Amino acid sequence: MSFNQSSCSINPWSLITALSLSLGLVSIPLIAPVFAQEQRVRTLTVSGEGVVMIPTTQTQVQLGVEVLGKTAEEVQAEAARRTNAVIELLRSRNVEKLETTGIRLNPTYSYTNDQQRLTGYSATNTVSFKLKTEKVGSLLDEAVKAGATRIDGISFVASDAEISAAQQQALKLATQEAERQANAVLGALNLTRREIIGIQVNNASVPVPMPVMYKADVAAAPATPVVGGEQQVRASVTLQISY
Repeated sequence: MSFNQSSCSINPWSLITALSLSLGLVSIPLIAPVFAQEQRVRTLTVSGEGVVMIPTTQTQVQLGVEVLGKTAEEVQAEAARRTNAVIELLRSRNVEKLETTGIRLNPTYSYTNDQQRLTGYSATNTVSFKLKTEKVGSLLDEAVKAGATRIDGISFVASDAEISAAQQQALKLATQEAERQANAVLGALNLTRREIIGIQVNNASVPVPMPVMYKADVAAAPATPVVGGEQQVRASVTLQISY
């Protein structure tokens, strides 16, 4: 029995074409449903804000020593002496975050008939610190007696622990507000809420307290009254919800 060799030969190009068509027919029904499913995803984006008010229990103080004199050496030495006395007082009262915020030495001039004349020098040293508000009034009076000649301002702040707790609470309120908005919108449109697919914390900020100007008065009665207030902590959260 003989075989016809030409009738049993396989064209390689025909085989490759057949395999390609077969793979193509298999891949099309797998890709199409996935693409269609992605097209059907619908989302709602909402943002909520939370605000928490907390009492200010501490006071940030900016004070300094300013000295005028004929020579730079004279005024700098006197400013250093007075500043050291003020700093020793502050340390003895266990103030927090005590730091030097400025050291300046400037010439002073007088002007007569459009002529500038050097008259001396001005030295200014400034420090800042934080203390419980109820103790600030008496300490300011003592600081003036110790050598402070200027109190540039005070600002009222909450403690770090209170601010941290308020930030967490503000974030919680912001999230709840965003969810309320989403539920209201979807409910009004008779749409079914599904899962949260995106969360963004925009901020949980504490506005910088504005300083209150305070005029030093050596003749003032002891324990000058200093009364704090409230501090605002804000947070914002954005949610992306599918429906």
